[in-house]
Amino acid sequence: MPFPRSCRLFLFDLDGTLIDSSEDIARALNSGLLKIGRRALALPDVIRFVGEGMDVLIRRALREVTGMEPEAQEIRTVMQVMLEEYHARPVASSRLYPGVRETLAALRWARFGLVSNKTECLCRRILEAFHLSESFCIVLGSDSLPWRKPDPAPLLKAMIHCGAQTSETVMVGDSRTDVLAGKAAGIFTCGLSCGFRGREELAVAGCDLIIDSFAQLQEYFVPPSDHHSPATEHASPAEGRRAFKDGE
Repeated sequence: MPFPRSCRLFLFDLDGTLIDSSEDIARALNSGLLKIGRRALALPDVIRFVGEGMDVLIRRALREVTGMEPEAQEIRTVMQVMLEEYHARPVASSRLYPGVRETLAALRWARFGLVSNKTECLCRRILEAFHLSESFCIVLGSDSLPWRKPDPAPLLKAMIHCGAQTSETVMVGDSRTDVLAGKAAGIFTCGLSCGFRGREELAVAGCDLIIDSFAQLQEYFVPPSDHHSPATEHASPAEGRRAFKDGE
């Protein structure tokens, strides 16, 4: 596969890709578990369960601590406490991964979209806390559409909104969920081995390119030859209708 590769739009995951939010996620989750009399989880266990939305995280955590399928009321209580704790202190311990700010500045010839399985409100608050809000032309969270990663709908919506071609869009993430979403959307996938999941999970998922640091994006991607002109080739009308089914 020839590099450097032309790119007009980078779609980034948030947790494990732009930021190391593991301690804040673990703190909020464990507050909920303790509230219902369950034991707290160690940080490595929490990280194993992150990536497919807060509800999936809570279900996995409760199965881990009880050995049983969780009850609906337990899930609701943990969810409420977790959201309250996270909204109160969304970036108490979170940090940008090394090189993120500098690399985004170096890649300013491209457009950036954020596609996360964290709620949109939390995504926006976190970007604001790190003074990155102005860098992104679109922010999509788990509640922005009826679908979330690994469904390709959020990626397709982001491409249409940002005026990008499928052939010149890259999904950058740290997990199998990101890779599957990118492949389902028909775009190139780039995985960060330094994120939550590691190289093996990305490789097994069929990630097109795996890099070891965020700064390496500069080595593998360059502006399209017509980067001063608007893109004209978008996702297919059928894909677009699906991504916009909920309305703009």
